[in-house]
Amino acid sequence: MPSLSPEASVVYSLNDLENWSYTGTSLAVLGHPIEHSISPRMHNAALAEMAAQNERFADWRYFKFDIPPVNLSEALALLHARKFIGINLTVPHKVQAVDLVEAVDPSARDMGAVNTLHWEPGGYHGFNTDGYGFEEALRNDLKAEIGGAEIILLGAGGAARAVAAKCLESGCRTLRIGNRDPGRLKALLDILEKNTATPERLSGFDLLNPPGDLPSAGILVNATSLGLKSGDPPPMALEHFDNALKVYDTIYNPAETALLTEARTRGMAAANGLSMLVWQGVRSLEIWTGSQVPAEVMMTAARQAIN
Repeated sequence: MPSLSPEASVVYSLNDLENWSYTGTSLAVLGHPIEHSISPRMHNAALAEMAAQNERFADWRYFKFDIPPVNLSEALALLHARKFIGINLTVPHKVQAVDLVEAVDPSARDMGAVNTLHWEPGGYHGFNTDGYGFEEALRNDLKAEIGGAEIILLGAGGAARAVAAKCLESGCRTLRIGNRDPGRLKALLDILEKNTATPERLSGFDLLNPPGDLPSAGILVNATSLGLKSGDPPPMALEHFDNALKVYDTIYNPAETALLTEARTRGMAAANGLSMLVWQGVRSLEIWTGSQVPAEVMMTAARQAIN
């Protein structure tokens, strides 16, 4: 039987899922790799606090599973059969899962990515809480609002899709998206253009050869994987931007990426992705429990987990 400790760092596999024996209410995060994830720490901390107020949550636990993409469909079927009430999805599963679940929330369908699944008798229902998490993080960490802002987004994967859709939904002035893979960039632009009434706000560029007409200020968001590994260079140099530029890196571990270091050196306001992780988790837990979630407890647990 899996550990019930809120501090548990055990990584489970498809084989463990086939023989799952926990009789309480199970939640999980799936990724590949997943060992670095701190989601169990922050969710179990919140659940412990919620259980102190409501015994309904006394047996709720959150686990993490390393599931390769080739096994995602099989894993989701097993998770549903074992009645895992809630699932979070992280890299590289957010886009693939859209076509593997029973139903998808309209806003998540527009993004083409899901990060939150809720158990229903006929199958999982998919949601995306990343956009919500991103907007709350900007407000809390950078005192910035999306509405009316000029935004430069780097990346075209699952997290970038959510950020882009939220930027358009919340009324950004312009959204410039850069990516190294032109095919993935076009796929994202095509999705976004279909779901906005003002596609003229939206354009893409080659991240390896950025254009000279990018906004000099506004908000720059890194949603690429550059920064996850020690020694990774910044996804984009910042010397051509004004120091009024605000920089948000969706990476939270390591806490200080090369991009953030350069931004701070230039006097720019900058923040990592920890708040986004926490706030998307708050919204996921609200969906699964139907109850108010202690956000500060989750934030404290997340900070402790990476320190």
